[in-house]
Amino acid sequence: MANPFLPLWEYIPDGEPRQFGDRVYIYGSHDRPGNVEFCDHKLKVWSASIHDLNHWECHGHSIHTKADSDHEPSVPFTDKEIYAPDVVEKDGKYYLYTYILASKGCVSVSDKPEGPFTFLSAYEYAPEDAGDDGIFNDIGVLVDDDGRVYAYYGFEHSNMNELDPETMYRVIPGSLRKPVINDSQDVCIEERFYEASSPRKIGDLYYLVYSPRKGTRLAYATSDSPTGPFTYRGYIIDNGVDYEPQGNNHGSLCRIGDQWYVFYHRMTNNCITSRRACVEKVEILPDGTIPPVEMTSLGFEESLSPFYPVKAEIACVLTNGCFVTEKGIFRRVITSVRDGCVIGYKYFDFGNDDTTKTMQLAMKLNGTGIRGCLDVWIDAPDEKKGGRCIGKMETDLQDGEYTTRVESVTGRHALYFVAKRHKPKDGWMDEFFKDRTICEIEEFVFMK
Repeated sequence: MANPFLPLWEYIPDGEPRQFGDRVYIYGSHDRPGNVEFCDHKLKVWSASIHDLNHWECHGHSIHTKADSDHEPSVPFTDKEIYAPDVVEKDGKYYLYTYILASKGCVSVSDKPEGPFTFLSAYEYAPEDAGDDGIFNDIGVLVDDDGRVYAYYGFEHSNMNELDPETMYRVIPGSLRKPVINDSQDVCIEERFYEASSPRKIGDLYYLVYSPRKGTRLAYATSDSPTGPFTYRGYIIDNGVDYEPQGNNHGSLCRIGDQWYVFYHRMTNNCITSRRACVEKVEILPDGTIPPVEMTSLGFEESLSPFYPVKAEIACVLTNGCFVTEKGIFRRVITSVRDGCVIGYKYFDFGNDDTTKTMQLAMKLNGTGIRGCLDVWIDAPDEKKGGRCIGKMETDLQDGEYTTRVESVTGRHALYFVAKRHKPKDGWMDEFFKDRTICEIEEFVFMK
């Protein structure tokens, strides 16, 4: 399953991956495509077998702050949007922690990791024992090996409290620590805490994954103690590198079998409120550091096949103004493809057949009333970066299937389409066409 790894109609940002038994669960917010506000009044849960990460099962809605046609409200004291959940297991029960917009957050409980979850309590604390004005923004929870429970949270400032393991929602008096990550003005923007706390214990080291002030990144800090202080170690992924639109990032780490992954999200619909779940493989070195990884189209795959139809929307490179937009449940396209736009995919395996000199490329394109072309590159979108142009797809005015022959290649490569418009012979007319969209891209396939 490529990135985004859930069905392409599903919008789950702020993903917290958790393995319970032989399944991996993704807990996250729920975005509404085209909506001008973040998140929804409900949460959903998806899971997959640790033995088959390419088939995810929807478990439906796990909690609601508003009634809908099938559900009554789950939270009795607010009907605001619900954000950025986390779930932990303690003594056979599963506890769902949530941040609710402009409200106190709460804890809900279930006998099953997928829910549905039943409201247990709002967080209980004395005013002096809670940071973040008691909102517990983007809360992440850690159940340590000794059974003690810690909650990490905050907006612009990092906070930590210990929770009573008997109730799982009552803050232990005197346990507040702030900041747990240095967030002073003296710290550079790449390190300074912003939001999206997600704790993990890996070996004897405590990790706190978070969104720094450079909000397109997921950073991480480590400590020898769950109460900190945590020291910045670097960033794991940046979802704003060669991708538009840029926006926040929120996610975490999960080990599945022998492989570590970072779960994160990226944007669609030319806005920051339509976000979809993505994943990349990562490595945790013996010294505890995590080398940064690039955004790819791979998801859980080693390579993608270019010989099966590829939805254009799984692009991991979108520059110079093009973006993924939803036109319906079944149709999402890359639109605003103008002169100079780059649309990229990492990585395709073209196999080892070196007996043919050319292969056919077919693309489903929407015309926009102006002619242009898409240059086809492998490895990089220009020669200076080590790329090679293997062909060109001419575009026309109509919607439909377009075909061309390109140079045949073998092996594993990144693939790029670089948009160019045909320029008028009279230079003064160029001003009228320079910002025109050349085409929209729906899908493509290579054929040998």
